[in-house]
Amino acid sequence: MRARLKLTLSYAGFLMLAGVLLLAAVWVFLLRGRPNDFRFPDLADFARVFDPSNFGPVVFVAAAILALGFLLVFGLVGGWILAGRMLAPLTRITRAARKAGGGSLSYRIEMEGRNDEFRELADAFDAMLAQLEARDAEQQRFAANASHELRTPLAITQTLLDVARTDPNRDSGELHERLRAVNARAIELTESLLLLSRTDQRFFTPEPVDLSLIAEEATETLLPFAEKRGVTIETFGDVTPTVGSHSLLLQMTTNLLHNAIVHNLPEGGTVQVSTAIDPESVTLTVENTGHEVAPQLVSTLTEPFQRGTERTRTDHAGVGLGLAIVKSITRAHDGTLILTPQAAGGLCVTVKLPADRR
Repeated sequence: MRARLKLTLSYAGFLMLAGVLLLAAVWVFLLRGRPNDFRFPDLADFARVFDPSNFGPVVFVAAAILALGFLLVFGLVGGWILAGRMLAPLTRITRAARKAGGGSLSYRIEMEGRNDEFRELADAFDAMLAQLEARDAEQQRFAANASHELRTPLAITQTLLDVARTDPNRDSGELHERLRAVNARAIELTESLLLLSRTDQRFFTPEPVDLSLIAEEATETLLPFAEKRGVTIETFGDVTPTVGSHSLLLQMTTNLLHNAIVHNLPEGGTVQVSTAIDPESVTLTVENTGHEVAPQLVSTLTEPFQRGTERTRTDHAGVGLGLAIVKSITRAHDGTLILTPQAAGGLCVTVKLPADRR
């Protein structure tokens, strides 16, 4: 039973009970002193009550005041008890909100009972706490990993500078080249972190975009890189209108395509980029050949700085934020990201976004 109906029935029943008590009190008072048998009061009973010779009006008013006073007390006490029982779930929800405000995100209401509005509110609050706890843990891991990744190029730079200071005869050209490479990696990492932060905050203005055109643009950009690595790119699909940031969706598609090229077969590899549309959503799919990917590894690939075994041994490994940025951009566009290892090797990545129905 819904809470609104329960409140309605509870208070209506209580008022009905109060009305019955009031009628009973009037009934008893009117029949007091009748010589005939017990029956319903008539006009003679009212005339007898208001007879000036027996102070009927005074007695009636006094009795009415006493009855109303009793009903007032009875209504306050009964209403307090009923309201307390009906609003007890809100007390539990308030307690949970205060605990969450104090930093205890692991507390859950876990309300029992029937599925009414309070139960739905408690379940929604528990779901929100679970999401906040997961995001908090994710941010802590991200901060720790980001600190480690940023410390690495700084430590390498410090080592190179120390070597140059202690060995003044060392070739400065080699030192400059290595410093340039380390600095470029640090800049790339910082820009990726900034992009990830902006995406999480949804700092963009939505506009109509065609995901198929974005896929073609990303393919044209990375085609020379794919040819250099002996990878063939195939692009096909439907017109896929959606709403979002053109630059972010292009970054997402470029990251997916770059990963598919890098983590491919040493020679003769292929990448298939396709788009599709259905009544509610548009889909971008990027499939590549390559080595087999363990299912337990797939769930970690979208975590920041989590790299597969092959990623750390390539000259185009990136900074470990490619799929993390893809996940963040997809989430910022209210989409879903699905990674599926293929039986023959390689990975199939599917991005599903809401379709533009305007």
